Amino acid sequence: MIAIDTNLLIYAHRAGVPEHRAARGAIETAAAKPSGWGIALASVAEFWSVVTHPSAAGRPSTGAEAAAFLTSLVDQGGAAIWRGGAGFEDRLIRAAADLRLKGPRVFDLQIALMAREGGAREIWTHDASFIALPGLKRVFPLAHP
Repeated sequence: MIAIDTNLLIYAHRAGVPEHRAARGAIETAAAKPSGWGIALASVAEFWSVVTHPSAAGRPSTGAEAAAFLTSLVDQGGAAIWRGGAGFEDRLIRAAADLRLKGPRVFDLQIALMAREGGAREIWTHDASFIALPGLKRVFPLAHP
């Protein structure tokens, strides 16, 4: 199963960014995989925060535009949305302490844990510094060969 990181969602939503076409292609490829794909709830929130922010590049997306994009990924694309289950906060805190994380890297950890617990074995991202988590392979689908 494949998890899609926030940055790919943003690029696929924003037609004016150079990564748009490649990100849409990556999501379409993930959606076609028989093993399935999904998005961590933390990525949904992060996506919303970025694309609707008043100072977003170009213009901010409206709530309706952001919602329509996300809904299409679930309804037409078959994406699962993963949430942290019972005790998630304890696992997040323990993993952050074990990995000696500092600052905003904890947000990547939250996404990675939700994805792994949702059944993902890969996370597709455009963030070269996305946290490495055992059992969740980082894949960079927009990287040039």
